[in-house]
Amino acid sequence: MKHAVIFDMDGTLFRTDLILELALDETFEHLQKNGEWDGPTPIDEYRKIMGVPLPVVWKTLLPRHDEQTREEVDAYFLTRLIKNIENGNGALYPGVLELFEQLYQMGHSIFVASNGLVDCLQAIVTHYELDRWITATYSIQQIDTLDKADLVAGIVKKYEIQDGFVVGDRLSDISAARANGLISIGCRFDFAQETELKEADYIVNHLSEVLDIVLKETVSL
Repeated sequence: MKHAVIFDMDGTLFRTDLILELALDETFEHLQKNGEWDGPTPIDEYRKIMGVPLPVVWKTLLPRHDEQTREEVDAYFLTRLIKNIENGNGALYPGVLELFEQLYQMGHSIFVASNGLVDCLQAIVTHYELDRWITATYSIQQIDTLDKADLVAGIVKKYEIQDGFVVGDRLSDISAARANGLISIGCRFDFAQETELKEADYIVNHLSEVLDIVLKETVSL
């Protein structure tokens, strides 16, 4: 297989922040109506941990609730996220479609490896018709370890990827690249942290910069 480019979804390709507040507000309003929450939506606390698997999210935001309640909240939150995606309340980051088209035309295989859940990822891919370019989309939900390095390892093995890139905004993306012998490209977007980005091989401020890096590295290989 030619060079592969593996993208994170939330905070890298998709502006999850545009639907988070809506979905969280709807979820915590639901909890309030059921007498299970009192106070404002903890959006700031969520932003601090955005990108971690949802089970970890609910343990953090709802530490005093039992596991059954958290599972119910998780299911409700997912339905609200999907509905907001389908209603067009989210958005791709600038340059996603152009970058995908250019990478595709160059013969690079494109994948998504995300901490998001399968149904939510599929809603994004379907709404924006990203499957025109993406070979496959994978969720952390599909592996037991909840470790993105293992998720990427599965892609590398299945598609016999010899070299390529992982593009993302968090340390989990950078670590996944390193663990699998791939080049990491850190995105300095909404939820990125400088202490994490400094671990990346490259840092970009716009997705259009990714193409230059791919061109540079593939020519040297």
